[in-house]
Amino acid sequence: MSYARTALLLAGMTGLFLVIGYMMGGEAGMMIAFIIALGMNAFSYWNSDKMVLRMHGAREVDARTAPEFYKIVQGLARRADLPMPKVYVMENAQPNAFATGRNPDNAAVAATTGLLQSLSPEEIAGVMAHELAHVKNRDILIMTITATFAGAISMIANFAMFFGGNRNNPLGMVGTILLMILAPLAAMVVQMLISRTREYEADRIGAEICGNPLWLASALNKLDKGASLIDNEVAENNPATAHMFIVNPLHTRKMDSLFSTHPNMDNRIQLLKEMAGSTDQPPTRSGSVPRSPRKSTRMKGPWG
Repeated sequence: MSYARTALLLAGMTGLFLVIGYMMGGEAGMMIAFIIALGMNAFSYWNSDKMVLRMHGAREVDARTAPEFYKIVQGLARRADLPMPKVYVMENAQPNAFATGRNPDNAAVAATTGLLQSLSPEEIAGVMAHELAHVKNRDILIMTITATFAGAISMIANFAMFFGGNRNNPLGMVGTILLMILAPLAAMVVQMLISRTREYEADRIGAEICGNPLWLASALNKLDKGASLIDNEVAENNPATAHMFIVNPLHTRKMDSLFSTHPNMDNRIQLLKEMAGSTDQPPTRSGSVPRSPRKSTRMKGPWG
C-alpha cells in the first residue's frame, strides 16, 4: 500500500472528524475536531499497532517460549526476504491471526491459541505466509490506522446525542441522529474497501511465500468454520479491528453480517486451488495437507 493511499485514508478519516465536530459544535467544534484529528494521525502512526495488540491480549513469544511457531515464522520471513517480525500469541479459542506495524522493519504477526492448536504445521505456515504478505505489501500500516480511526469515529459519533448536536445545524436533531448512524457506517465502508481488495492479493503472495497454495486453502477452510462456531468476545466488542484478521472474527450479532469486511471464502479457496493446479481437489479437513504437484518437490517446509 503506497504512502499516497495512506495519506488519502488519513485525509478521509480527518474529514469525518471535521463533520462530526461541526455537527456537535459548529465552527468551534470543527476546529476542536481538527486538532484532535491531527493528534490521532500522529498517535496512530506510531502507536496504533501496540494498541491493537494490547486490545487483543497478545503476548510476545520467541524461540524459547514458542519454538515451533517461531521457527515457522522465521523460515517464512527468510523466504519472503523480510526482516524477522515480532511474534505474538493471543489466548483465544477462535482460530485466527493478523499482522500489524508501521512497516516491515517494525512489523508483528499474531496468532490465536485456537489456530495453533487446530492447524497442522503446513497450514500454520500458509496462514503466517498470508500475514507476511500483508507486511511485504505494506498493508499493515493502513489496516492498523483504519482500525484505530474507525473505533474512534464510532465512539465520538455516539457522543453526538449526549451533547445534543449544534443548535445552528439546519438539520437539527435529525442531523444529529444521521451523524450517529452514518459516521460509523462510513468508517465500516472504508474498512470493507481496504480489506476486501487486499485479502486476495495477500492470499496470492502468501501462497508463493509458503510454496504451496493448498496449505493456505486448507487452513482457510478450517479457520472459516472455526470462526463461525467459536466466539471472539474481544473482536465483537471492538469490531473496528475485524478487517485485520485473516478471516472475519465476528458472527454473534446481526450487524456482523451486514457489512462483511472479508471477501467470500469459497472464492478465496477456489483461487488458491487454481494456483496449485488442483481445481478438482478440495481442501483437506484432516491433519494431512495435499501438496501442490508443481511446488512441493522444491521444498521440505518453510521452517526447515
